[in-house]
Formats: sequence, structure tokens, C-alpha cells
Amino acid sequence: MRLLLRLRAGNDQKDVSLEYHKLQGYVYFLLQGAGFPLLHDKPGYKPFSFSNIFPFGDMREGEIRHFLIASPGSSIIEQLAGYLSAHRTEPVHIGDCAFSLEDVRILKSSLNTGPVRIICATPILLRIPEYNYDLYAVPEEERRPRYVYWRPQISFEAFIKQLSENLTKKYNQSYGTSIEKYPLFQEFLFRKMVHTRYIIDGRSYGAAGSLWEFSWSHMDDIQRRILEFGLDAGFGERNSLGFGFVNVVK
Repeated sequence: MRLLLRLRAGNDQKDVSLEYHKLQGYVYFLLQGAGFPLLHDKPGYKPFSFSNIFPFGDMREGEIRHFLIASPGSSIIEQLAGYLSAHRTEPVHIGDCAFSLEDVRILKSSLNTGPVRIICATPILLRIPEYNYDLYAVPEEERRPRYVYWRPQISFEAFIKQLSENLTKKYNQSYGTSIEKYPLFQEFLFRKMVHTRYIIDGRSYGAAGSLWEFSWSHMDDIQRRILEFGLDAGFGERNSLGFGFVNVVK
């Protein structure tokens, strides 16, 4: 399930879309107000993701922008919607940007059996653990202690397998299922590499991310359920920091 915020720029202001920690700060502010203060400290996977502010670009006063927050759990989205509706007249501050809240809408995330096309709105971060270096023939010059973020110098097979395992693991954790390794993806197109940064506990970390397009002529039931979950949970890792947000192309 997704929550679409329609925002009106309060001033002439710079685009904040790539400053993920500022977007994350606003999302955590909303979660705390809506009754989910402990999600910030939850270890491991956190059940929400969020988009950039779109359309991209610097803003003039009065221009409209949009922002999406998603979660596989309907209760989170419904309570966020209730909180925002109750505080609709209050100004919205995201980093240095000021907005007024024009509208809030709940959207249902759903997939049909095909054909389906999904594209990245924010980069996917995906770690290849050290114990899989030999399995995926990771080049010696790309190897680092503990893990390395996927990049085009590493096989595409490694990316798809790790992405499938990541999505399936999060799905199993959320629903108490025990789906084993399953081939989720049919066709995939690598778009480009993105070097980005994220902030945890005040420290800045560099990471290699990537943008993709995925397509299916037909999905079976397991693929559809897990990938529908991924629309709201996010693809890959660090979803609660703003990475791996994807959209269906209608």
C-alpha cells in the first residue's frame, strides 16, 4: 500500500530529491507522530520505503511536487494517512524545503499476471557477501573485506540471485512463510551505475547503486505475490534510507 502526498512549494527552493537522509528524517517524523516511534530502532529490515520528491528539479514558489511512502503493512499507511489528515494545515519541512500539504491519497499496489514492467525510481543497493566471492567469480580487484556492493564488473547473475534472495527473505520475515530460493525475474535491463551516499548515526557512507528496468510476459502466483510485496517494501537493501523504490509502468 502507498501514500501519495501532494505538496505545494512554499518558496523558490533547491531540489532535495537526492538528499535521502532529509527525506528519511521527514518519514521518521511522520512515523513517530502516527504511533510508530520504535521503527527507527528496529534492527534489520524495516517495513517501509519512500520515493524521491517528483518531478525532479528546483522549485518555484507555488509549484506542485509529489512524494510517496510505501509499506507492505496497511496499518502503517492508514495511520500515516490519518495523522497527515489531522495535521493537514501544518507546514511541511523536508530539509531546507518548505511545503504546504495539498492532498493525501492512499493507493493500492497491485500486479496482474502480465505483461508487467517495473522501473527503478531510486538506486538499488545490493551487497555481495565475502563468502560468495568465489561462487560469483568476483574479480580480485573488486573484492573487499566482508562485502562489496554490486557493480557492473561483477556478474549480472550475482545481482539477480542476490536480489531474488533479498526479496524472498523479506517476504518470509513479513508473512511467516518459508519460500525457498525462487526464480523471480524474467527479463532485466541494466540502465546505469550511480555512486551515492547514505547517513547512519551521523556518519556518511559511500555506496554503489544501480538503476534497472524489469519486465515479465507472465508471472506465476509466487512471483506476483513477492514482487507485489517488493513494490512497497523496496528492492534490495537500505530501503528505509530511500533506496530501491520501484514503480510499475502502466
